[in-house]
Amino acid sequence: MKNRYDLLVVGGGPSGAVAAETGARAGLSVCLIEKRPAIGSPVRCGEGVGNEIKQFIDPDPQWISAEISQAQIVAPDGTVMTLDPKIAGDKVGYVLERKIFDRALVRQAAGAGADIAVKTLVKAPVMEDGRVTGVHLDGAVPTVHADVVIAADGVESRFSRLCGIDTLVHPNEMMSCVQYLLADIDIEPSTNTFYLGNSVAPEGYLWVFPKGKRTANVGVGISGRTSGAGHRAKDYLDAFIRTHFPGGKQIEFISGGVPVCRPLPATTTDGLIITGDAARVVNPLTGGGFWNAMYTGRLAGTVAADCISRGDPSSKALAEYDRQWRNSSFGKSLERSYLIKGYVSTLSDDALNQLIHSATKIQMAEFSMVQLVKELVLRNPRLLLNLPFIREIIG
Repeated sequence: MKNRYDLLVVGGGPSGAVAAETGARAGLSVCLIEKRPAIGSPVRCGEGVGNEIKQFIDPDPQWISAEISQAQIVAPDGTVMTLDPKIAGDKVGYVLERKIFDRALVRQAAGAGADIAVKTLVKAPVMEDGRVTGVHLDGAVPTVHADVVIAADGVESRFSRLCGIDTLVHPNEMMSCVQYLLADIDIEPSTNTFYLGNSVAPEGYLWVFPKGKRTANVGVGISGRTSGAGHRAKDYLDAFIRTHFPGGKQIEFISGGVPVCRPLPATTTDGLIITGDAARVVNPLTGGGFWNAMYTGRLAGTVAADCISRGDPSSKALAEYDRQWRNSSFGKSLERSYLIKGYVSTLSDDALNQLIHSATKIQMAEFSMVQLVKELVLRNPRLLLNLPFIREIIG
């Protein structure tokens, strides 16, 4: 590791890896810094991702556990809505081996010319006149300077907070998640299944993502405001497994939190860009943030390279990153998803059943939450009458 780079990336997950690769391919000197001793570990993810991942990396059997050809949504009363490949769009794709996948992304960054530093803790930012100009490290090189630093260090970004940005997420807007890797269970090996219902996953959902013929990630995410003694996420998951997979063998357990709130009010400041989960760009409705992280990582690397080439890493210049993602279809969809989540979280099981019953009759050229809401409004005007900001959601 050198003591100066054009670009520093804090965090070795998908967002940081793509940002580092993008910056390096643009001709910048880049260093990616990861506090853990191994990229991709520990895994805190359901590992499902859509076909759009091909925008960032060519599919490789080494990191694909299962290819997913359809998705199912199960209502509280057991009614199943099936999304086949013709309409499911990016809801089908792959279930990954994240440990291998993340390392493949970082290898791409290294192959593009980025330096990689693992087991390296960032202690604090280097600040000069209110601008981020590097990092202080707990390592052989104590201080590294850079024109731009990208914070890609996950939920409630510690580095951004050290830079003076409020990154805390209110517990009510954090999804509490737990997951088992279960072996020796009967599943559809090419189908991702989502279960809804207040008795299954209050204000959230439960998922079964195949990782082979008789192995799957089985997990649940519930609203932080519904969690408490005797009814935590693990309690719901254990109850589901006792009913659906009583003979399943638990070979891995993970837990964590997912922000399901609006993004940070600003994702840039002088010398700093914030990406992925650190920027809170997770889909508030689904908790999915994989593609979002890589998209913002690539955009961050692109904008950083442009600003550095012009010798202007100021807040005003870097704000182009913030403007671009917010004004994109991606950014607008985050706001719509947040509004929809606010309504869906209030629905009773009877209302959820009614919506799924209607949804099973809908013919769509391609599935999207906005299109689904439009169709449901037509079929259930009374049920959806109180949907907040309906005009903003359905355009």
